[in-house]
Amino acid sequence: MQKFHNILFVSEGLTDDSAALSQALFIAHSNNGKLTALLVCPEFPNALARYRAKYEASLVHGLNASIRAACEKAQVDEAGVSVQINVERGDTPSERIIRHALKHAHDLVLKEAECKDGGQGFRALDMELLRKCPCPVWLGRPIDRPRDQIEVAVAVDPRSMEPEGRDLSVRLLQLARSLADTCSGELHVISCWDYPLEDYLRGNQWIRMEETELRQAVVDAQKQHRAALNKLIGKSGIGGSLQVHHVRGAPDQMIPQLVASKNIDILVMGTVARTGIAGFIIGNTAENVVQKLGCSLLALKPNGFVSPVKAY
Repeated sequence: MQKFHNILFVSEGLTDDSAALSQALFIAHSNNGKLTALLVCPEFPNALARYRAKYEASLVHGLNASIRAACEKAQVDEAGVSVQINVERGDTPSERIIRHALKHAHDLVLKEAECKDGGQGFRALDMELLRKCPCPVWLGRPIDRPRDQIEVAVAVDPRSMEPEGRDLSVRLLQLARSLADTCSGELHVISCWDYPLEDYLRGNQWIRMEETELRQAVVDAQKQHRAALNKLIGKSGIGGSLQVHHVRGAPDQMIPQLVASKNIDILVMGTVARTGIAGFIIGNTAENVVQKLGCSLLALKPNGFVSPVKAY
């Protein structure tokens, strides 16, 4: 798949994150890349300071054991894997993770998803990474089928007028294609269109538009959007097996529905619509989409994204 050379795996040490760890090991091994593990944990109480070293040693020991088990599951030769483990302690774990990623120039942050009740959406730490981490973020969920049966989808919007938005869509398609090639080989491309004026214009006594004219306007909007989507796919240069889902409706409704109905295991999408403004970091639509997902998520931001978290 697309090369990730400096991967950061994040663990809180107290939950089962073996699925995400297996994925991190597979990506690092496939790309001949470097894998670092970051344990983030709360500060140990001063009253129990004499136990701090043993507490952290137990977390590192547990993670090493998980790495050995994940190597076996991912069919990666443990002898050829060297994972450096670092420990970050204290409050604001999302900022500590992002600061670490910036300092060490990581090109992918990967961690097990913290699911909300019901198995959909993401909890606070994951959402902070989606909002503020400048490099791609992979939030993994367990996948209960062989790799060659894993289904990958990508969601794109071909209507972006900004160059960074168009470039992001191309990167999304290319990354999703390379990821799909390591899985089932088939890539699902999801893009949503709509004509929100239709209900307003139909039967409006002031405008009095003919029904046939209104229907044609809707058809024209669909054709224009599909032409833009085809042009975007062509610009990306991707090939292979593609299923294009060009669906009418709001993205925050249609994307999660399609992901569920097509049994998608990994969704690739962008989470930011604008760049260069610290604090303006995730669009309402993207936020609504990810909170309805029950699959793994690989999220990218546009080139030029400015994180409000600084390395130093």
